[in-house]
Amino acid sequence: MMKVVEYAKEINKSVDDILKACADLEMDYITDQNSILNGDDIADLENYFMESDSKKKNIKKKKKEAKPTSDISLDEDIVVYRDNITVREFADNLKQPPNEVIKKLFTLGIMANVNNNLDYETAEVIASEYGKEIKKESALDIANFEEYEVRDDEKDLKPRPPVVTIMGHVDHGKTTLLDTIRKANIAEQEVGGITQAISAYQVNYKKGQITFIDTPGHAAFTQMRSRGAQVTDIVIIIVAADDGIMPQTKEAIDHAKAADVPIMVAINKIDKPDANPERVMTELSEYGLMPDVWGGDVLYTNISALKGEGIDELLENILLIAEMNNYRANPNRQASGTVIEASLDKSVGPVATLLIQSGTLKLGDPIVVGTCFGRIRNLKNDQNQAIEEATPSQPVVIMGLNETPVAGDRFVAFASEKEAKKVWEARKIKCRDDACQPTTSVSLDEVFSKIKEGATEVKVLVKADVQGSAEAIKACLEKIVIENIKVKVIRSSVGAVSENDIMLAKASGAIIISFNLPVNNDMYKCAKEQNVDIRVHNIIYKVVEELEAAMKGMLTPEYEEKKLGMVEVRQLFKFSKVGVIAGSYVTEGVVKSNAHCRLWRNDELVYEGKIKSIQREKDSVKEVKKGFECGITLDNFDDVKEQDIIEVYEMVEIKR
Repeated sequence: MMKVVEYAKEINKSVDDILKACADLEMDYITDQNSILNGDDIADLENYFMESDSKKKNIKKKKKEAKPTSDISLDEDIVVYRDNITVREFADNLKQPPNEVIKKLFTLGIMANVNNNLDYETAEVIASEYGKEIKKESALDIANFEEYEVRDDEKDLKPRPPVVTIMGHVDHGKTTLLDTIRKANIAEQEVGGITQAISAYQVNYKKGQITFIDTPGHAAFTQMRSRGAQVTDIVIIIVAADDGIMPQTKEAIDHAKAADVPIMVAINKIDKPDANPERVMTELSEYGLMPDVWGGDVLYTNISALKGEGIDELLENILLIAEMNNYRANPNRQASGTVIEASLDKSVGPVATLLIQSGTLKLGDPIVVGTCFGRIRNLKNDQNQAIEEATPSQPVVIMGLNETPVAGDRFVAFASEKEAKKVWEARKIKCRDDACQPTTSVSLDEVFSKIKEGATEVKVLVKADVQGSAEAIKACLEKIVIENIKVKVIRSSVGAVSENDIMLAKASGAIIISFNLPVNNDMYKCAKEQNVDIRVHNIIYKVVEELEAAMKGMLTPEYEEKKLGMVEVRQLFKFSKVGVIAGSYVTEGVVKSNAHCRLWRNDELVYEGKIKSIQREKDSVKEVKKGFECGITLDNFDDVKEQDIIEVYEMVEIKR
């Protein structure tokens, strides 16, 4: 850190030159020769003086032409007013020439020039002349820019490249396909040939550009969506012709459908002797991906990623879907978009890969990313080449942030550092106040209120002990129709609830139903953190009744399962009057009389009911804690065996 006068001497410049540069760079806090320059200020000034005189003029001109933060607005008919706004700034917000606004002021008896300030009442009258509604900047809650919908005039929208995500089972050729398309040997550089991080690449095809996102897992794809980051236009499901559908293929289909974007299928490895594309098409059609050649709406392409066969056809199909969906964005505004990945580099600090979704991002732009702030000091494309600006659908790597953001964070660039810092401070306060808790999920007792707000479907994710149960529950739920409101099962599969299921439910706003399967404490904790509602059932009609009641607004009080303890059966005692008493050892928590319980034998559920009584040293007791032995009698059940495990829990009403 040093004074302006000291820095001027060091670089052999006049104090006036330094102050002029500070003004051009909008360092409003640098006012005289005794003002203090910090390290960032000095770095900006060094870059400034390295540019040619013409370059300086261009930088200044671009800053004047940059759109204000009101580009991110709740409605195109809303005009932002802030304290001490000038006539020129207000005219920019109105998208009118300043001289037209000055004429309007003259008719009101107000003499003003472009640099005069406007009071709120006068600005409100001028806005009404143009059919606009005026709102103060604070009314837009600048901290919540993720919730703002970017609205542009049709004439400002330009075609942009489609953004494509490739998903599928491990080793079915996702990265090899990208490797072939980009003519770069990426796969061999990765550990074990498996993709270790999300990466984004843009390729130039003879008929247009395409942006690809290579993801290491479907959970990462869905986790980004759960943070409000819908970055993908098209999903390609890649399936090996010699393997067919595998577990992760089914998972990929569920996640792609939940994203509600067009799906394509690439059948890979058709060069192998045992390749059978027809079998793959038949299997996928059973999951709703009906091939276009069979009268469906899903484009299939047979490829060999290793030999490059079918790649041209695949790219042409992508551009065909892009043309049909007319993907467009406005490049002439401040940039906004999403973080694809981020890391902390020991030598250069936080590094983030961004996908530009609207506007143009320029070198030197002040930027807010999640709860991070910075000025872009280094801007590179996917080929690691330094660039000065990036347009919609272009992936870039940036440096200059004060912290490392999180994948899925939204970012917005601003016209001035002052504006960016104001938003950043507001976001930090908001994050601290609400602890950044997610709000997109829905619980079962909120279903009726969502329906009253206009929802047309209730989303459910089903997990069951066997495939037959999963299919039966799905069929029953999808038959429910109440006042044109339907149930949509976004996934139905076998196995206990996993973290991946929770992330999918969160991103889709779905409720999880676990049928005939216990949910362990870790998953309950994860679901609570992600604001996802899990319901456990063992009778199908109860599942249907509960959902129907919720949809009709008649849901009974909600209860949640609270685990009390675990017990191991070590010895059996049989008495004619009492029945079987299980000599047990409490391995975890506490066991209580009349508590609910489940009896597990070799991971199979044998009994679910209540604990009838507990005895300790010939006396009946109400509870026994961890580390002690006791005798347990189950209600109407004597088929207990040694080494059985008894899970003890109670149902607690959720207070809201």
